Amino acid sequence: MSAPVEGPASYFPAIEKKYGRPVQEWKDLIRSSDLTKHMDLVNWLKTEHGLGHGHANALVEHTLDEGK
Repeated sequence: MSAPVEGPASYFPAIEKKYGRPVQEWKDLIRSSDLTKHMDLVNWLKTEHGLGHGHANALVEHTLDEGK
């Protein structure tokens, strides 16, 4: 039996359902942005793409953590 998904990735099914785009598309969008700071990216996703704060935060956190 696999462990339950925790952390930012636990939001991914809800993000895909609510916004109709795969998580990979959001992550590619984040990576293509000229913005680099966490909160700048979160605010950009909220204002330009209509994401809620928790969903935007989860996507940004997970994407930036991949680069570490």
